[in-house]
Amino acid sequence: MILKNFQAHGPSPAQADRRALRQLPSASTSYQTTTQLHHRIYSLVHPIYTHQTAEVLLGITGKDFTIIAASKAAMRGATILKATDDKTRELNQHNLMAFSGEAGDTSISQNTSKPTSASTQCATRPPSPAAVSSFVRSELSRALRSRRPYTVNLLLGGYDTITDTPALYWIDYLAALAKVPYAAHGYAQYYCLSILDKHHHPDIGFERGMELLRMCTDELKRRLPVDFKGVTVKVVTKEGIREVEYVDDKPVKSA
Repeated sequence: MILKNFQAHGPSPAQADRRALRQLPSASTSYQTTTQLHHRIYSLVHPIYTHQTAEVLLGITGKDFTIIAASKAAMRGATILKATDDKTRELNQHNLMAFSGEAGDTSISQNTSKPTSASTQCATRPPSPAAVSSFVRSELSRALRSRRPYTVNLLLGGYDTITDTPALYWIDYLAALAKVPYAAHGYAQYYCLSILDKHHHPDIGFERGMELLRMCTDELKRRLPVDFKGVTVKVVTKEGIREVEYVDDKPVKSA
């Protein structure tokens, strides 16, 4: 009976890895470089590792605010499908989610916004960013252990009205969760985290936070060989969520 139940749920991760490794070509197959062989192994055992996204997600916290920025370009490979895509969703008055990943899997923002909104209406006090992030992580974790995982990376920005502090949570497709002072997803993490490491401070004001965001987007335009069509910028404060006009059409000097 136990064996039948085990087979009904499919093979274990270790069994899946062994099956994928059996599909590898024999040692006599010629590879130009060792890197090509490694890429072949990862593409069979862990297909998600070969998926890179040119989408940009950035999050910055300050003294009394959380800034969330998301690229406007909806891309599939090298093709831009939409130049005015909004990759953010308001979960309630003080919680904002930014998402990137497979187009169908980003529906998790809708799946989590409905329970969060219902909880806000039923409870005497809206759920805190910590509670919302924990709920989102549990949904990702549950899906990860099913046959339909979400291939998405998330940033959850909010403002805790109880402790009167901003909050930013970094969540990846493996349901890893971390509270951070600043964050990035996509190719932005390769170019922007070092800038934020150097210049960010927990008590910065809003104007300084926008300056840091400008430094990051300028570096992306300078280094990234992809036109991500600018960014949509939203800010979460004690008063709620608002969108900030962000002009990003000025040319940037090359390095």
